[in-house]
Amino acid sequence: MLLLAFAGLQAKLWWGDGGMREARQLEVRVEDQRRENARLQQRNDALSAEVEDLKSGEAAVEDRARSELGMIKPGETFYRVVEPTAPDGAPPTVSVPPVEPEPRP
Repeated sequence: MLLLAFAGLQAKLWWGDGGMREARQLEVRVEDQRRENARLQQRNDALSAEVEDLKSGEAAVEDRARSELGMIKPGETFYRVVEPTAPDGAPPTVSVPPVEPEPRP
């Protein structure tokens, strides 16, 4: 009788609700969540640094204006690089003249 009770308790420990198998699955999920949290924390830190840079520095705003909006300073010349799109791989025969900035008042 004692042996049967022991076997029943062991079965519940290994395969029942809240048993070893479920505990191991939870440990794996917790570890996966920790890795995801670390990845998201790094992303948040990078975004926070970028926000601080944009708030405090003129260089970051200038860089964004140049790369995302295509803006240039007075006296600069803008050049556009066109990638080849011909099916035979030949470079395009398009020439782009420099764009002079408009005078500012």
